[in-house]
Amino acid sequence: MAKTVKTIGVLTSGGDAPGMNAAIRGVVRAAIAKGMNVKGIMRGYAGLLQEEIVDMKSTSVSDIVNRGGTILYTARCTEFTTAEGQQMGADICKKHGIDGMVVIGGDGSFRGAGKLSALGVNTIGIPGTIDLDIACTEYTIGFDTAVNTAMEAIDKVRDTSTSHERCSIIEVMGRHAGYIALWCGIANGAEDILLPERYDGDEQVLINRIIENRKRGKKHYIIINAEGIGHSASMARRIEAATGIETRATILGHMQRGGTPTCKDRVYATIMGAKAVELLDEGKSNRVVAYKNGAYVDFDIQEALSMTKDIPEDQFDISKLMSR
Repeated sequence: MAKTVKTIGVLTSGGDAPGMNAAIRGVVRAAIAKGMNVKGIMRGYAGLLQEEIVDMKSTSVSDIVNRGGTILYTARCTEFTTAEGQQMGADICKKHGIDGMVVIGGDGSFRGAGKLSALGVNTIGIPGTIDLDIACTEYTIGFDTAVNTAMEAIDKVRDTSTSHERCSIIEVMGRHAGYIALWCGIANGAEDILLPERYDGDEQVLINRIIENRKRGKKHYIIINAEGIGHSASMARRIEAATGIETRATILGHMQRGGTPTCKDRVYATIMGAKAVELLDEGKSNRVVAYKNGAYVDFDIQEALSMTKDIPEDQFDISKLMSR
């Protein structure tokens, strides 16, 4: 017999991402429509352990679908990585009558969700990360907004780089995954894209290409550098010394996490929030909502965490063709 969920908790964990508020709104209103109670947990798992728990109504999520960040705030919590912290979290859920939980975040957040599920709290994960690095899904909340924010900023840097005939190194977010860099490299027409998954650290190859392009009459040069490679400022100094071409580094940083979410991030996040409630209403637990092959599906959390993901080789090859 499927366990009936009467009260759902919802939290956001790890790095914030535009569209998280839309997902929260999707959870709250879908749950209320099914006659469930909803409790918002502030500051992720850290807030759960400190019992920062508030009742949420339909009006609690009014006028948030267009806002970046997360109204529930977010934090990282090392205590919740321990068995003691996880048991405390499950006990606090039971104390507050929370028998279903929706966790919006990335892989680390899903590991915590899996632990709660094992301790008797029906738990569903929703992928929220700007890095697009969750292997079970083709979409993660915040990526579309972040990549558009970066693209627009790079367009502006290109304007001044062209005017001054410079080489510009523009660093985008992506510590372990180069999806933002790859997409911006293609969308912004970069001459080189440095990805954690592909870059071998050979700066001389970059330098040779810059010199060759200048000989061919190219007046400026754009390099998109992923955060996982980093060292953009020192790289710029070395390239300028080797080529004689003025080279500047621009680090876009956390501006990529903020801002008004795009239509895609609002719509997809809302649907994922509602789908998470549907799964809980069906008595399911230990699942991750995903978007795959044009449909919203769900995976076992442990199965999802075991999956791996790499930069699509055809997209990377096309990016190199376009840079010639």
